[in-house]
Amino acid sequence: MKDGDRMETARGRVLSVASECVPLLKTGGLADVVGALPGALAAEGWEMRVLMPCYRPLRWRLEQMEEVFSEEDLFGGRGRVMAGEVAGRRMLLLDAPHLYDREGGPYAGPWGDWGDNAQRFAALSWIAARIAREGLSDGWRPEVLHAHDWQAGFAPAYLAYWGSGGVRSVLTVHNIAFQGWAPAALLPSLRLPASEFHPAALEYYGGLSSLKAGLVTADHITTVSPTYACELMRPEFGMGLQGVIAARAGQVSGILNGVDTDIWSPEAEERPYTARSLKAKAENRAVLSGAFKLDVPGPLAILVSRLTYQKGIDLIPEVLPDFIAAGGGLAVLGTGDAALEGAMRELEVRFPGRVGVRIGYDEGLSHLMFAGGDAVLVPSRFEPCGLTQMYGLRYGAIPVVALTGGLADTIINANPAALTAGCATGLTFHPTEPPAFAEALRRLIHLYADHALWEKVQKNAMRHPVGWQTSAAAYAALYRELVA
Repeated sequence: MKDGDRMETARGRVLSVASECVPLLKTGGLADVVGALPGALAAEGWEMRVLMPCYRPLRWRLEQMEEVFSEEDLFGGRGRVMAGEVAGRRMLLLDAPHLYDREGGPYAGPWGDWGDNAQRFAALSWIAARIAREGLSDGWRPEVLHAHDWQAGFAPAYLAYWGSGGVRSVLTVHNIAFQGWAPAALLPSLRLPASEFHPAALEYYGGLSSLKAGLVTADHITTVSPTYACELMRPEFGMGLQGVIAARAGQVSGILNGVDTDIWSPEAEERPYTARSLKAKAENRAVLSGAFKLDVPGPLAILVSRLTYQKGIDLIPEVLPDFIAAGGGLAVLGTGDAALEGAMRELEVRFPGRVGVRIGYDEGLSHLMFAGGDAVLVPSRFEPCGLTQMYGLRYGAIPVVALTGGLADTIINANPAALTAGCATGLTFHPTEPPAFAEALRRLIHLYADHALWEKVQKNAMRHPVGWQTSAAAYAALYRELVA
């Protein structure tokens, strides 16, 4: 029997544990990744089921699901796990109304973060570890537990401290800025051993961090790009955890995220186009210009982002005037920090017809922006992986990105060497400061003025692979190595 035949018949099993998953709930890129992995890994011979909390907006789905696991005392009340299929994904919803049946978002209510977030996501991790050890009532039991970010960080710890049952664990760090801090007094109520409260294990600046707990106990750690894996071992990126990660460098790897190329596809848009024929991209630009009331003679850039300091949005007001003076324009879609939202609105007032702003998020509009935009700006100070620049590649909206994390791993800078070799896909700049960003925008203006060269870079970008095939193969190889 060939290796490929063995993979078709001998499927491995993975329990993916996360706080959100497309299409059930999304607040950021984490949900896209968690939602895409099951399908991508199925092609590699791995069956993945996703465990996430049953928040209030999801409760109606329980009627079409069956109970496969339960616990009477789950941090203050009964919890049960309900299984069912959603959009082709095998989902496990943790139904614990005392923890998740609330008005508001998954992490915060009207007055800020939920005060019991430590218990809410410890419960998710606890149930994940129990399922890994004991299996579900339908007989399914994983070989690997794959935890995502701080919300699932205690899951590898519970396996390590309460018994793994032979199940191996992986923790993926999507963004180390969020660490799941909790006071040390919660140690016993979170079912963690007091003997492990020391700097080499659970103790974190006098308290607890669910992310650190996962980092010190998981069998393997991944991040969402190779460059970010290296950056996390440096103080300016590790945010206090760089020493923890450096100590486990031999068990750390970076695997790039991918995008769903069926959903994010210029061929599937209302005015479709391909790398072979870009004619309809100009039509999309005209529609986009009309939607934002823009009349831009040069390159029309787009910004589709959370409006935060991390994303480098505060740099935009400083570099944009020269870009506008050179003929450029900007369409903005996003929400975030109130001061930065205000700064974007001020630019719209200052440059009527050249800057358009929509505060909020609109999935349909974002598709039009990538389809019609000439370039997409991603000036992040740090970016673990980033999906925005990949959407830009897919749609021929040339990415202009800071040289950090996954941005550095996915964009080939249009420097003289790359242009001569015919492999450039975008523009990068470093450091993430106004002078370097402004220079990248000047290069964008010059590149756009050379029609033949511009079209060559667009086509390079659109042909660059951004799907999940390579990344899924890397995860599958990691799982195989762990369970071998």
